Amino acid sequence: MKLARNSYAWISVPFFLTAVLAAAGSWYISAIALVGFFFMLFFHRDPDRLPHGEGMVSPADGRVIQASEGLVVVFMGPSDVHVNRAPMDGTVQKTEYKKGGHLPAFLCQASSNQQNRITLKTDDGNVEIRQITGTIVREIICYVRPGDRVVRGERIGMIRFGSRVEVTIPRSYSLQVLLGDKVRAGETVIAVRRR
Repeated sequence: MKLARNSYAWISVPFFLTAVLAAAGSWYISAIALVGFFFMLFFHRDPDRLPHGEGMVSPADGRVIQASEGLVVVFMGPSDVHVNRAPMDGTVQKTEYKKGGHLPAFLCQASSNQQNRITLKTDDGNVEIRQITGTIVREIICYVRPGDRVVRGERIGMIRFGSRVEVTIPRSYSLQVLLGDKVRAGETVIAVRRR
């Protein structure tokens, strides 16, 4: 199983606890730690993905909780892969961390939560990807820096535990997803260029 970058500390702690508690004879507690270890393995998985068709792909796994001509918002639940991907080919113009609240990520007001904004310059104009935290852990990891060239579907970061990703849609594109649709980062086409 391929794991997300910078995830080994999160996985090794429950593994170490399981071993120590089992050696000490605390079988019940070590079993709980073992469950935690397997959850961390599952949560930090990072499967390879290939974009389907043409157009803008989802930057995150999860469920679409907002879909308009200018914006798509994806809520990532605990069972979703939390690695984020570039929706289009482009060059990173800037990354900007913003402090904010810690409301549950599925609420509309969570748009003002702690977040990292990535501005991507594309052939169809600038696209902004917002990695937004939820209430638990609140850790955003950004893999890209200004000047980096990214290709559609490439890994650009990760958010740990409950979170959401918002992405702006160029004016020349039309939506291909609806409210409630399940999407996969780097695979599901969410918008296509109008003919």
